[in-house]
Amino acid sequence: MIKIEVHHGDITRLEVDAMVNAANNRLWMGGGVAGALKRVGGREIETEAVSKGPIPIGEAAVTGAGKLKAKYIIHAAVMGQDLTTDATKIRQATKNTLLRGDELGINSIAFPALGTGVGGFPRDECARIMISEVVQHSASKTVLGKVIFVLYDEPAYQAFKQELAKQLS
Repeated sequence: MIKIEVHHGDITRLEVDAMVNAANNRLWMGGGVAGALKRVGGREIETEAVSKGPIPIGEAAVTGAGKLKAKYIIHAAVMGQDLTTDATKIRQATKNTLLRGDELGINSIAFPALGTGVGGFPRDECARIMISEVVQHSASKTVLGKVIFVLYDEPAYQAFKQELAKQLS
């Protein structure tokens, strides 16, 4: 059973096995979560990521984590160059990120709210989709022990906290 937590704060400060980047399918790291990961972890993360792209939207690619307190960055491609996303893309990217975690044999993973920044996807719907995917994945044979949703802003934090309480009740 995967332990699911919701934290309010900066994903780059966590100590986890993997951090998730809400990525575009070319894996360029611009602003938002990607920019923060690159700023703290180093440009080598983006250099490695871009060398693995482009990937299909909904897929996830793994790179090293540079100077971050993690072993890996899993780049979840929730959008293309048009910078738009939808429920299907977020669901698929979440699922594939969890599968990459299992392939890596890691215990802990930290997710931001995929697609809610540049992608403009509604936070509450994102929370419902992502938490549902983790709960479903938890029912399968998984090595993951902990999934942390790390939300930088208060409205996103509240949306994920409320959704987690709803789905676990």
